[in-house]
Amino acid sequence: MSNKTFSRRVLLAGCAAALLAPLAAHSQSFPTKPITLIVPWPAGGSTDRHMRTLAEIAGKHLGQNVIIENKPGAGGTLGPGQMGLTAKPDGYTITQFPMGMLRLPHMQKTQWNPLTDFTYIIGVSGYTFGFTVRADSPYKTFNDYIEAARKAPGKIDYGSTGNGTSPHLLMEELSDQAKVQLNHIPFKGNADLQQALLGGHVMAQSDATGWDKFVDGGQMRLLLTFGEQRTKRWPNVPTAKELGYGVVSQSPYGLVGPKGMDPAVVKTLHDAFKKAMEDPKHLEVLEQLNQASWYRTGDEYAKWAAAQFVKDKVMIEKLGLAGK
Repeated sequence: MSNKTFSRRVLLAGCAAALLAPLAAHSQSFPTKPITLIVPWPAGGSTDRHMRTLAEIAGKHLGQNVIIENKPGAGGTLGPGQMGLTAKPDGYTITQFPMGMLRLPHMQKTQWNPLTDFTYIIGVSGYTFGFTVRADSPYKTFNDYIEAARKAPGKIDYGSTGNGTSPHLLMEELSDQAKVQLNHIPFKGNADLQQALLGGHVMAQSDATGWDKFVDGGQMRLLLTFGEQRTKRWPNVPTAKELGYGVVSQSPYGLVGPKGMDPAVVKTLHDAFKKAMEDPKHLEVLEQLNQASWYRTGDEYAKWAAAQFVKDKVMIEKLGLAGK
């Protein structure tokens, strides 16, 4: 090899190293300040409880605090949607990603695309959904509630965490099968929905297990759950499937960031949150909420979301909820 060729190769190698150095330095130093985790539901609800615990543990592994920012609205899509459109892809702003993000674009026009405007980081868990009434409700069973709806079409109401959310679509599917017309009342999230039911402003609610403490405390009655099997915590409560309705849902969710994130930063976040998911304190909260772990890598989560997006389009069109 000539001295000239050797010198050129050394120069090229040096240039490549110089270009890669800032990227390597950035990923190795990340994070150097607190990280914001958007929870697109009101404070005090089941997802808020879960995310606060997970964030606290993950922060210890990251060496920086993970700060929860509640941004409720639009069935859990307002916070993630705004983040996808405005946040820098530097890893310092991430969000919980509910399934409504995969459904709302089929129901109305959105400025963001759930598959291309986000970086998928990690799959975390899935909800246990149930249907509750106040303890003094005249509806002792779910069939009592459905029979009341048959006698008074459109007059029997229920609340959910918003249009296009799993609790809403589960009841749309179920009422379609039962051939009854229910009056759906959307709320911003779990916390305000619980208060509305306890205050007598709605007759019933379809939601994730933020109602657990009220059911166990005797203020609410759980009439139905939407899992494949009965829950360990409330084994006497039937599933929708048992009652003859082919409606089953877990509604998985995870964490995402804006599109275009550095893969090394994504890995740092993934690894910290994966360790947090395995922590006994986190597993204890999942048990309290009667939720299962749903671990997926970022790539696995993105592939799952793409497939689910197609499935949900079919369901939403079938229910007559697709945007015109």
